[in-house]
Amino acid sequence: MTTTSPTSTDKAPEPAAPPPAPGRWSALRPLVLRLHFYAGLFVAPFLLVAAATGFLYAASFQAEKLVYAHELTVPEAGDRKLPISEQVAAARRAHPEGGVSAVRPSPEDDATTRVLLSGVEGVDPDHTLAVFVDPYTAEVRGALEQYGSSGALPLRTWIDEFHRDLHLGDPGRLYSEFAASWLWVIASGGLVLWFSRRRSRRKVRGTSGRRRTLGLHGTVGAWVAAGFVFLSATGLTWSTYAGANIEDLRAALGQTTPSVSASVSAPASGGGEHAGHGAAAGAGGDAAHGVGLDRVLAAARAEGLGDPVEITPPADASSAYVVAQVQRSWPEKQDSVAVDPSTGEVTDVLRFADYPVLAKLSRWGIDLHTGSLFGLVNQIALMLLAASLILLVAWGYRMWWQRGRGSAFGRPIPRGAWQQVSPLLLVPLLAAVAVLGYFVPLLGIPLAAFVALDVALGEIAHRRGRRTYAGAGAARR
Repeated sequence: MTTTSPTSTDKAPEPAAPPPAPGRWSALRPLVLRLHFYAGLFVAPFLLVAAATGFLYAASFQAEKLVYAHELTVPEAGDRKLPISEQVAAARRAHPEGGVSAVRPSPEDDATTRVLLSGVEGVDPDHTLAVFVDPYTAEVRGALEQYGSSGALPLRTWIDEFHRDLHLGDPGRLYSEFAASWLWVIASGGLVLWFSRRRSRRKVRGTSGRRRTLGLHGTVGAWVAAGFVFLSATGLTWSTYAGANIEDLRAALGQTTPSVSASVSAPASGGGEHAGHGAAAGAGGDAAHGVGLDRVLAAARAEGLGDPVEITPPADASSAYVVAQVQRSWPEKQDSVAVDPSTGEVTDVLRFADYPVLAKLSRWGIDLHTGSLFGLVNQIALMLLAASLILLVAWGYRMWWQRGRGSAFGRPIPRGAWQQVSPLLLVPLLAAVAVLGYFVPLLGIPLAAFVALDVALGEIAHRRGRRTYAGAGAARR
């Protein structure tokens, strides 16, 4: 037998080079994709309702001016406005029920004065009855139920409550908190997925079918993602559970919203010109205590408080009048003063400029979220964001349908995807998710449920695959 020795041309084949290891961030893409799909599928209906009602709320400011034009406006008559005390007296003659809880003097030449009454039968306890008075003639032009510091009238109040809790009370607020908790997650995940695609695969022009829908979904989503994150963050500040946690955190950091001190020394019993005038406004049904509304307003004007302002009568014998600016448009006017009802002297002053940083950011964020900060421009921007969210939800469901005609539930995360993620990234990420889940429970609890469901489905599929493989092996034998 002859043997041949290997020559220089008969080399053993070299082993194939191993595939390149996935990058630190690319290993997360399957997880982000699955989370984006799950969240989009199950949270989208809540987002759709929030977007539709938010669109209506943004438009309600202008609608309110049209619907209630008679109550809100009067013909201009120069600068001959009557004293505030006379306007309040006219409102009380027309509506003696309840008690005066606040007065908002006419802020503009063509605007009415609002006298706010609390404790009125038939009015929601959390609302007030606003009596609108012509500041030039003291004519009462109507009375409407009002809600909140923004002075929302019935139309805007109804839409606001629909957006906030679907008119279901406290249980209904969970819907809006759930939507706000997940909106930023979906938007951020969508950005990661979109920009991780090759540039050539992001185009819309010249495409069709599912790819075109994906292009529209991704392009619009990328443009408006920052707005969604902002709406989510600001919406959570006054939610039930996350909002309470945010308040606790702000308190721990010393960043709560301050308030002017309305405490004054009670007058000695039994004497003096103003004895007894510190009683609560609601008790006697009148706002005139001590020096009266006109001197109180003059004292506030001397401290630089321009229109619009709200005057709150003393709550009891040891309380002062509080005059606070209520302008929520830019630049914000939120200064406030306390005025002693027996002397008319200012006892405390609080400037918005002295608010803690987080208190200012919270005020600006809420007013921007509700469309007050920049007026009509702000409201149009909110309506565009709401319309974009509605379109994104529609395109998302369309992609799902185009993918499997309504039967596909997305590609499962490949088994072992977690092991592909570097511990240097995975451990901090899990810690951050745990902290967020604690502070935002309507994010943390559903996220845990999503993960548990996906793991269970993966395990079921794995076991079915093993049984199928075993059965096929037995048949071959």
